[in-house]
Parts: sequence; C-alpha cells; structure tokens
Amino acid sequence: MTRGGSAHRAYSVVVFVVLASLDNVAIGLVPPLYGSIGDAFGVSEAHIALSTTIMFLISAVAAIGFAYAGDRTDRKPVLIAGTLIWIAGTTWSGLAGGYSSFLISQVVAAFGLGAVASVSFAVVSDLISPRRRGLVMSFWGLSQGVGTLAGTLLGGLLGHADWRRPFLVTAVVGGVATVAYLFTYNVPRGDSQPELAGVDYDERIHHDHLPKILRRRTNVWLILQGGTAQIALGSLVWLPVLFRARAEDQGYTAGTAVLVGSVFATLFQLGGALSILGGLVGDRLQRRTPRGRALVASVGVLAAVPFYVVLFFVPMKIDVPDGAGTGAVIGAVLNDVFTEPTVGLCLVFAVFALMLTSANSPNWFALIADVNPPEHRGTVYSLGNLVNGFGRAGGNVMVAVAFRGLAGAFPPPLNYAAGLAAFQLFWVPTGIMFWLASRTVARDMADTHAALLARAARLEVRPDGHVGGDPPVAVEGLAAQQDPGAGR
Repeated sequence: MTRGGSAHRAYSVVVFVVLASLDNVAIGLVPPLYGSIGDAFGVSEAHIALSTTIMFLISAVAAIGFAYAGDRTDRKPVLIAGTLIWIAGTTWSGLAGGYSSFLISQVVAAFGLGAVASVSFAVVSDLISPRRRGLVMSFWGLSQGVGTLAGTLLGGLLGHADWRRPFLVTAVVGGVATVAYLFTYNVPRGDSQPELAGVDYDERIHHDHLPKILRRRTNVWLILQGGTAQIALGSLVWLPVLFRARAEDQGYTAGTAVLVGSVFATLFQLGGALSILGGLVGDRLQRRTPRGRALVASVGVLAAVPFYVVLFFVPMKIDVPDGAGTGAVIGAVLNDVFTEPTVGLCLVFAVFALMLTSANSPNWFALIADVNPPEHRGTVYSLGNLVNGFGRAGGNVMVAVAFRGLAGAFPPPLNYAAGLAAFQLFWVPTGIMFWLASRTVARDMADTHAALLARAARLEVRPDGHVGGDPPVAVEGLAAQQDPGAGR
C-alpha cells in the first residue's frame, strides 16, 4: 500500500469513519440501560439519564478546544489523546462501584469524545474532493447514526443480563481502532481542494479568525440549525424506553421488555442508512446550483415531521417469548415485522422519517467544507457541535420532564408517544434555517474560492509535486452559478 496512494487514503477514510462511529456507540450504550444501572446504584432512571445529558454537553464543549488545537497543530496526536481519554472513561464506567463514580467516569469519557468527531471531520474534509463531498460525508454521517444504533443494540443485547459488559467491550474495540489509526495517512491541509492543487498549503487558524468565520452568513445558519435539530434528535434517545414501556404494558417482564425495546429502537432507526441518498441528491443538485445541498436538507427535515408524528401513535402488537434467550427474542421481533401488520406499518413510517431527516447530516458536513478554508473547518464543525450538544442535551432533559408531566393525563406508554411526537416539531425551525443558508451559500463559496486561489498564487509548489484534487475552477465560473435571488 503506497503511502498517500489511493489505497492508503481509502484505508484512512475507513478508519476515521469507524472512530467517528465509536463515539456515538459510547453515548448510545446508556439509554437502554437507564433502569438496570439505576437499580444497581439505587437511583432513579432520571439520575442515570443525567449522565447522557452531561455527555452531550461536556463532549460538545471539549470539542471546541480539541478542534482549535487540531486546526493549529498536528492533528494526529490530538486525536490519539482524545481517543485514549474516552476509552479510559468508558472502561471506568463499566467498573464503577457507585453512582458518583459512574457519573465522573462518563464526564471523563465525554471529554475525550470531544476530540474524535471534530478533528476527524477536518481530516476527512481534506481527503475528499468537493464533487464527492455529499456522498463521502453521507458515510461519515451514517457512521455516527450506525454508532448510535450499535450502542443501543449493544446496550440491550450485552447489557440486559449484565449492564457493565457493553462498556468494557466498547473500550476494547476503541483500543483496536486506535492502533489502526496509527497507520493512517497524515493528510496535508487542503489536500483535495481544487484551488490548492500542487501547492504546499499550511495555513493555521488564529484566535482572531472567529469574526471572519461568523461573517460568513452561511456559517451562522449552519451552526444555529443544530440547536433545534438536536432537540428533536435528543428526544429520540428515549425510543428504547417507549418500546420497553409498550412491552411492559402488554405484560412482558422487565428483562424481556428491555431487550424488546433495544431491538425495536434499532430496527426503527435503520432508515438513517439512507442518508447516502441525501448525500447523492445533494451532490447532484449542487452541480446545478450552489443552493442545492441546503435545499435538500431543508425539504428533508420538513417533510419528515408528519411521518414521525404518525409513527409514535400507531399501536403495536408485540409477540415474543417472555423470558426467552436473546436469540429467540430477536428472532421473534424480526418475525413480528412480517406477521404483525402494526409492527410492519410502524417500521415503514420510521424508515421514511429517518430517511428524510438523515438528508440533513451529509449536506451539513459538506456545506461546512464548501464555505470554509481548510484551517477553519474543524473549528466551525466544533461550534456547530457545541450548539448541537446543548440542543441534544436540552431535548433529552425537556422530553424527560414532558414525559412526567404527561403521565398524569396519559398513562405509559401513551405519555412517551405524545412527548416524542411533540418534540419532532423542532424540525420546522431547522428546515427554515437551512433554507436561509441556501440564500447565502453561493456568495460565501465564491468568497472562499477566491481567497484560496489568491493564497495558492503566493505559495510554492510541493516538493513531491502531488496534486491533491480536481483542476482549479475559475472564480467567475463559480460565481456564475449563483442564483439571481440569492443574497444576504
């Protein structure tokens, strides 16, 4: 495998995608086990849910520092340090002897998780050309969704009998991924940027660049949209609880109900795998108009709302062997999809809802890379991730409060269904902000394109003569794509 060759670059992308998925695995482990961990430590589910909220917040705040360090220095040591920290915290979580110890271990893990996505994003954006950003970023976004699903599934499958086991297994997998990361390609900044082809570009972010970042109006909308989007997504970590409550309402024991909730929640989020379609459509439409990616994301999240609302209220008849082993319960759940019309109908609505909202992530990732120079991307991503973290944490807390408030009028599982449905309305302002971003993106892209060409003209050709991307595109050609009505 030639160093820096196509095979080495492909290997590097795969490793970064895996690393990005593992941080979501670590976060997704806890929700299916709220009850089990709470019982072990003698506290309520709300106390354990607090650890999930803290993880969202701490990882989002830590990501800013890690991203800035990555944009200023060598990114590989920063990413390795963050990975080792979250592995240590996750291992500690599986060994914790009390609630306080568990909570502190989750804080440690969250701090390390802040490095993974933000620094990896900047590296991956340098590995892929603009024409393929939507497609590759769809795999990036998919990896995070798959990570959440894997965490949910691992929590239920490995943790229904022993809640500690999923944490220890995840830590071991993280260690293997860290070793694999040591052999990845150390990507030069701007390596695949057409304007910088063949030049040795090593610009670094500085503390006074934040005003420049925020003057790109598209960045403002891309950062803010995550607040409302993640309130909706944050509420979805309670899906295993909804399906567990439905199983308990139909008379199943706690152990079986936890397993059923995890498997159903995993199945019903498989539509997220179709984010690849959102990335492909975004790439295609982007070639026609610079507004393309933002419009695909806007239409997707707005169209998903009615599917979510219907999903939570369609009744489900669960037919699984109570008290049976893991394999038997999983087999029965899969059989229900084809033999119980209510389960099949719920799955159809879930797939469509997740397919539409998953158009958000690949186009959001690609837009950040489109409108920002390489040395700003990790920091812009982390700022967006900070707003995402507060939104997701807020959604997780607010929906828990809503469940308790609704319980007086609606007994479980109806209170969970009503609360989750109401929180999907937060997709509406998200869709509006993506539409607003579509009106400013053309000019911001043209400005960044012109700035990179100007810098490239002042830089020397790389000693190895390596050309990192597609041929340069004239600024006039990009500006000509702008919609007449697009503006600030």
